[in-house]
Formats: sequence, C-alpha cells, structure tokens
Amino acid sequence: MSDFRTAAAAALVGPLVLAAAAIAAHAAPSVSGRPGAPAPSKTALLLFVTPTGAPGGSGARAAADDAALAELRGVPGLSLGLLSATEGVFRAEQLLLDISAGDRVEYASYHPSFPPPLVLRRVGAGGVFAGWAAVLARAHAAPQLISPGLLAGSVPGGAAYAGVQGQSAIDAVAAADPGGRVAAWSNGPAATLPARISGLLSAHRLVVADLPGGTAGSRQLHAIVATRPASELVMVVQRAPDREQALLAIGIAGLGADRELTSQTTRQRGLVASIDLPVSILDQLGRPVPSAMRGAAIHTDRSVDAASLRALRERLLVVAGRRMPTLLWLAIVSASLMLLGAAVGRGRAAARVAALAWLWLPTATLLPATSAPSKAAEIVVIIAASLLLALITERLVPWPRAPALPAVVAIAALTVDALAGTQLLIRSILGPNPAFGARFYGIGNELKSGLAVLAFGGVAAALSRADPRRGAPRRPALAMAGAGIVLAVIEGSARIGAGVGGVALVSAGAAVATAWLLPGGLNRRRLGLVALAPLVGLVGLAVLDLLFAHGSGHFTGSVLHARSAEDLRDLLVRRYTDAWDASKDGLMPEALLVCLLAIAAGLYWRRWLLAPVRALGADTAELWSAALAGGLTAGVVGIFVEDSGTLLLVVAVAALAALVTYLRAAPVSPHNGSKSATRRNLRSGAPRPPRVGVRESASESTRG
Repeated sequence: MSDFRTAAAAALVGPLVLAAAAIAAHAAPSVSGRPGAPAPSKTALLLFVTPTGAPGGSGARAAADDAALAELRGVPGLSLGLLSATEGVFRAEQLLLDISAGDRVEYASYHPSFPPPLVLRRVGAGGVFAGWAAVLARAHAAPQLISPGLLAGSVPGGAAYAGVQGQSAIDAVAAADPGGRVAAWSNGPAATLPARISGLLSAHRLVVADLPGGTAGSRQLHAIVATRPASELVMVVQRAPDREQALLAIGIAGLGADRELTSQTTRQRGLVASIDLPVSILDQLGRPVPSAMRGAAIHTDRSVDAASLRALRERLLVVAGRRMPTLLWLAIVSASLMLLGAAVGRGRAAARVAALAWLWLPTATLLPATSAPSKAAEIVVIIAASLLLALITERLVPWPRAPALPAVVAIAALTVDALAGTQLLIRSILGPNPAFGARFYGIGNELKSGLAVLAFGGVAAALSRADPRRGAPRRPALAMAGAGIVLAVIEGSARIGAGVGGVALVSAGAAVATAWLLPGGLNRRRLGLVALAPLVGLVGLAVLDLLFAHGSGHFTGSVLHARSAEDLRDLLVRRYTDAWDASKDGLMPEALLVCLLAIAAGLYWRRWLLAPVRALGADTAELWSAALAGGLTAGVVGIFVEDSGTLLLVVAVAALAALVTYLRAAPVSPHNGSKSATRRNLRSGAPRPPRVGVRESASESTRG
C-alpha cells in the first residue's frame, strides 16, 4: 500500500516539478543571445589614425587635413566633425593629456608651457609612463583644477591600449590613469591589431588604439566600424604633427550615421572640443562624470557636409592672422583720407567719414565671412565696405546723429546672426576665434566694450537736436538705461552673446551714463548704486539663463552650477591669470600706455573736444558727456571682469576716439559770420546753435 502511495505521489508531483522547472527556465535570463538575454556591457573604442596618402611636412598640412576629412567621410556609419584639439598652440601630447583629464587651459598658463617627455614602460600586462610625476606637478601648478588620467581612473578596471610595433605609443596617454598606469598594453604586428583590439574589449570597457598608416589602416578602420556591435561607441581622431593651431578631423560611430557632430561646449554645428571626448565616453559607459571634467557630451546635428566642414576649418584657421593687418591698413587709409581732405580744403568731412568707417567696422567684417577670400581681398573688402557705409551715412544722416546708424545695424546684425546660426561672427576677424580653443560662440572680448561705446554713442546721437526739447529731463536717462538693458541682454544671452563679463561692463557703463543724465548728476548716493549695477546685471543674467537656457547658459554653467568652492576658485584664478598674461602679450603694454595718455588728454581737453556739441546746447553736451563716460566705464570695468584684461580698455578707447573725432569734425556753417569766426566759437565752446542739415561752404560742401 505504501509503495502504491509513493508511486502515486511521484506521478502527481513529478509533472508539477518539471512544469515549474520549465517555467523557471523560461523566465530566467538567457546567456545564449536569445530573447531575454541581458544587454551586453557597453564599451568605447578611441582610435587614432593617420589618413591614407596624407603628405608630410609643414607646407602640406592643409592637404593632410583635407585627406583626413575625406578619409573619415568615406567610412560608412561615421558622423563627422572638426575637433578643437587644444587651447592655443597644438601639441599632440597636450591633446592626449586634455582628453585624459577632461579639462584644459591655454598652454601659456602651464609652467613649463609644453608637456614633458613621456615614455611608456612595460609593467606586467600593462605599462606606466615615465615622466608622469612631472605631468602631475605641471597640472597642479596650473590656474585650474586639472587631473591628468581622470578618464581612465573613472572606468572600473582602467583602460587598455593596443599599439603597432615600430610606431610611437604616445597615444596611450589617453588610456593612462591618475598614476600614469595603463591597465593593459597589447603591442604587435599591424595585421593582428583588430584581433588584439577585440580581445582587449572583452576585458576592458575602454580601449585606446593606434591604427597603422597607409591602406592597411584604412582597411582596418572600415572593418572595425562595419563590424562594431550596437553597444560599442567608436571615436576616430586624426593624428597630426605639432603646429600653431589645429582643427582635426573626428568621426564617431554610435551616435547616428552621416551627421555633423556638435556639443554644448562649442554650440557650433560641425565643431566639438577635445574635452568633450571623455564626457561622451563616460556617458556611453554609464559612468558618472567627475566634477573636474568641463566638457559636454557630443551629439549630432544636421546631415554631414564635408565640403562645408573643410571650408569652416580653413576659414577659422586664418581669421586671427588677418585681424591686426586689417586694423593697421584701416588706420593708414583713415589717416591718408584725412590728410588728403585737409589738402583739398575738406578736412572736416574727411575726418567724419574716417571716424564713421571705424564705427562701421563690426558690420563690415561680417561681409567677407560669407565666403573664403584671400587675405589681401578680405582687407580690401572690409576697408572699402567701411568707407562706403561711412560715406553713405555722412551724406544721408545730419551731424551729429550719424553714429546711431552703425550702432543699430551692428547690434542687430550680430543678434540675427546668432539666432539664425549663420556663423558669420565666428568666421569674421572680430569673432571669438574658435580655432584658439578658448571660446567658440557668442560675442568675444574683441567686441564687448566696443559695442557698449557704440550703443551709448548711438543713443546720444539719436537724441541730439539743434533745438533740444525742454520739459523732459528724464527722457535721455531712460533712453540710456533702456539701451544698456537691451545690450546687456544681448551680450549675456546664452543664444546670442553668452558673455558674463559683457553683462557686467555694459551694466556699469549704462549705470554711469544714466546717473549722469538724471537731475542732480553723479552724486555720492548714485555712485553707490552704480557700483551695484554689475551685480544686478549678473542676477538678471542668471534669471535669463534659468528661464530660457534651462540653466545651461555660460554664467549658470560656470558659476551657479559650480560643484565646489574649488570650482569657483579655479574659475577666478584662471580668469585673472589669463587677463594678466593677455595684458603682457605682444604690443599690449604699449597700447595700454597710449590709451592711458589718450584718456588723460581727453579729460584735460574735454571742453575743447565737446565744444561743437556744446554749441547745440547744454543738454546735448551733457548727453554726449554721459555717453562717453559710460563707454569709458565699460572699458575700465572690462579689465577686471574679462580674461582678456586690458584689451577691453584698448577697444573701448579706440571706439571713443572715433566718436570724439566725429564730434570734433562738425560741419562749418556760414551762419553768423565767416568760417574763422565760427571756428573761434567752436574753440571757445560758445553756445551758438548751428544750422544743422544745410550745405556747408564751398570748401565743406558735404552735407552736415
């Protein structure tokens, strides 16, 4: 009987156990790749490649860069872009250190300026870099928190490197951890490289590799991208020799195919920065991004256009070298024009045209940015456009209202360019110079204080009248304050100017000009309020960033989102270190001395300089005095809030000099006596309203 019960129980329980086992097996994760299998671990592969057929030598760098873009464009599955390799002078070792750290500063901020020699030594299955202690010491002395090796140190198990026998292993720096160690190092024949890379990826989530040169490397690149699993991110970076500036070709598989790369670091289509690579790698691996990394994850934009990228690279690499020659030639042409005008008896008209040409310069520089002219052609176009616009303005707009037109047009053109994404400003000689690697978007330091002078002068010009209206003493002050608010929003907006310092200097300048025009002038109480104006402007900028840029603006991203007190310290130390270094570059000390002398002379002879507008009435004279004081304040404040230091004051003084030259060259009217009598009135500052808008005498027939 017991045997029968046992058999019956087995017959009943057995199928239930088998059914439960089957259910459990079906529900359990599978390792065979069938439905229900766990997702494979995500990996990242960083490849460095020398383009096939890329010529050598410094004279063939452009051809090598073109070959790199063409090489990567021909690989199916890659999205393409340009890589801002370093900040300032390009050194391959510095690029690799920047990638390993996720942060960078200008080479001149390091001591010594360039990285020490690094040699990878075999240690067990991996390696360690000899000379790494010098790398750490150099980074720790920089005016910013730089942590070489942070990328590999943030990946569990570290990073691996695959090299080719006979090639330098310097690219392994990107795989080094904070101690200079590479977790695994595979070195062997070029033919075995793909297999060795695959083996390393099975044990390490991040692998850095050097592809061989020539057609062998090209074939391997195509094969690696074509057989890439969906869980793998492949980054391909052009290998290049040292040079002054570098915008290298970069391709990425895993972010979509045949698209242009971009990031929040650059906010420019087709352009990313070296510090974006480690952030993108950690994002791919699902690892947290350390606070010391400053880059942003790379993403894709529009369909790739290799020809457009090539044109952008060529343009960005030449604009900086054309800035000073253009300004020098414009100065020569302006001086020649005034001398010629004086020789034929039309010196005042010539001076007004020359002064207006300088005020039109920000707009004129955008014209050749639409194409790729030669250096000589660009200089000619900019100077000719500036003079033509000045001449048209002089003929159509009576003195002293003409400066209002270039002010409105310049600010409007820059705003439209930023909102439309036409990239004219970054391609112009007065743009932020992305090839240098410090700033990629917005209004650069070359324009911030100059635009402030233009804006304040434009308000004074627009409100100048031969017969000033009475009874509205606060109207000019409100107009000046409104112009300051508008310009501060433009210079600070994340989508347009993206300039924290620009907001501070415009706010300070507008506050001075506004207080100057209020009844009672600049008293002690108002001076205290003026001192608070930059702080108020920054608070307003923070609100704009949070409302319209979702907290990703330049100000909130660098200040309000600082992760520690060290972040803020590094930001301030770097800014003022860079400002001090910039103030010592080239002829900047001499330019500063000239500006200080010009300011002193202007203050000493201010009544003589403003005598022509004083002849229009005391209200007009005060209006222009306020505008000039506000512009000078913007330049002075710019020294302390921007990392270009005294450049902001030099630009402001140059713009102020153009305005004063225009005002001093008032048309001579035959009203109330001879020309000599009129000139005596102007010199003395006597309040004699001229007949503005009529033809000048025979020798000054230009319309006033």
